[in-house]
Order: sequence, then structure tokens, then C-alpha cells
Amino acid sequence: MKKLAIIIMTSFLMITIIPVHSTAANVTNANIPATEKTTESIESQKMLSRLNFINNMDKSEMSRAEKRTLRKEVQSIKKHLDGYQGVYISVGAAIIIVLLLILIF
Repeated sequence: MKKLAIIIMTSFLMITIIPVHSTAANVTNANIPATEKTTESIESQKMLSRLNFINNMDKSEMSRAEKRTLRKEVQSIKKHLDGYQGVYISVGAAIIIVLLLILIF
């Protein structure tokens, strides 16, 4: 009975994975729009250059209020840049991963 369940699970996985894998070879990169990634990378590059400019500034002649505004600007830029980094998993993907782990072990 356990062998039958393993055979059924393996055949189901092969049926679902192999067609997707075979059609992936036919897809070209020209069809994929890359506008979102390029705009995000351009914005992040601008923010990083601004951070480098602020770090290289001579702050000894600045007033206290100017330093405070620069500090707030640096903090907001860092928060904005941290939002771009990271890996996000959808709820459906998390459920599938948990079910597969339960079935395997």
C-alpha cells in the first residue's frame, strides 16, 4: 500500500512537472517585459548615489537643523531601499511546500 502511494505521487509529480519543463525551452526572453525591474534599479541607483553624496559631505560647517534633515533623509532612503530586498513567498506556495514536506516525511 505504501509503494502504491509513492508510485501515484511520483507519477502525479512527473505529469505536472514535465510539461512545464518542456515548454520552458520554447519561451524567449524578448517576450518578458523588464520595465519594472529597470525602473526599480534606476531608482535604487539614484538613492545609493544620494547616500554616497551625503556621506562624503563636509558636515562640520552645517547647522544642527541641516544635519537633522540630512539624517531624516538618510533614514527614509534606507527604509525605502530595504523594501526592495528580500524574498517573498505567497500563501499558496507556502501551503504547497508544507504539504510536500508532510507527504515526504
